[in-house]
Amino acid sequence: MFVIATFENSIYIELAITALEQQGISKEFILAAPLDKRKELRGVFDTIHKSDGFSLFDGPSILGTCLMLLGAIYGYVLEWGPILWGIIGAVSGMLIGFLIKLLLLKKNKRGRATITSEIVLMVRCEDRKWEMVEKILWDHFALGLTKL
Repeated sequence: MFVIATFENSIYIELAITALEQQGISKEFILAAPLDKRKELRGVFDTIHKSDGFSLFDGPSILGTCLMLLGAIYGYVLEWGPILWGIIGAVSGMLIGFLIKLLLLKKNKRGRATITSEIVLMVRCEDRKWEMVEKILWDHFALGLTKL
């Protein structure tokens, strides 16, 4: 059976390997492989073929709708009328919302998550040692775990 786990690059993976060796699993049955990190940031705009779930246009649409509604309502008492003030409100709301979304995007440093899988650990063991290996890996802060 193979046990595959992912870890952050920290001292805990070394401690997990040492604990596995102390429990009788030989070094020949343990493999730790580091993953390469993404060098370039992800794209800001989604395409028709890929999407990361972060929309740039949901906030601007909501803010544009709200300001369009307010422009149309107060346009009855303003000089240019409700249609022009509604258009002005919609355009200004979309621009303000888009700028806010871009500022939040730059602040969060797109493409970099706080917890990342950096090392994959593969352990070959017998079926009877599965619970022990699982407990050791979870106790040493594995991010994910599976068995094959």
